[in-house]
Amino acid sequence: MCHGRFAMTHALIGITAAAAAAFSGAQTIRFDDETLGKPPNGWTCGVTGHGNPRWTIGTHPALPNVRVLLQSGSGTFPWCVRTGTAIVDGFVETHFVPISGREDQAGGVVWRWKDRDNYYVARANALENNVSLYYTEHGGRKTLKYVDAPVASGMPHILRVEFVGKQISVSLDGKRYIDIADDHLTGPGAVGVWTKADSVTAFSEFSYGSTER
Repeated sequence: MCHGRFAMTHALIGITAAAAAAFSGAQTIRFDDETLGKPPNGWTCGVTGHGNPRWTIGTHPALPNVRVLLQSGSGTFPWCVRTGTAIVDGFVETHFVPISGREDQAGGVVWRWKDRDNYYVARANALENNVSLYYTEHGGRKTLKYVDAPVASGMPHILRVEFVGKQISVSLDGKRYIDIADDHLTGPGAVGVWTKADSVTAFSEFSYGSTER
């Protein structure tokens, strides 16, 4: 059974790597060279709302032989964005494991991030078994769409968002669940990862790029 799960993960990695080839300046970030127990270099981490998120480099048994970016604190909406990114249209993708949480077990990505209170976010939740899309404006999170989807706790998943103009598509583990038009946030913004409430979540890989023109 484990072999099948890892085979599926490797197949999904191949699919998403091919998709990234359609974007310019695509970058993939891993955390193996980072220091355990410390915040990641080249990232800015914080929270929308209140709380005490804790973003550090760690490990997790579901992701053997790699270091991960681990959120192990709590807060309204903890986030960690890649410093210096400014993308208008493109993609953002993360490999993550929802580990634990009584209120939520969420892993997400953000894009067109202007500041702690203004950005788009998509997330997958293992407690609710769904994928959802929001925009956050002036610190308030507004729902755009929810879709049921299998999100196993303690297992690796791949969450990907592609955004061009008003169009936003959200995929989980290679399957597209949301395709919608929205223009609440425009122009360039940073990209990064996101969790909610008491979610303990491990992010092993993060990719992003701009749409070729």
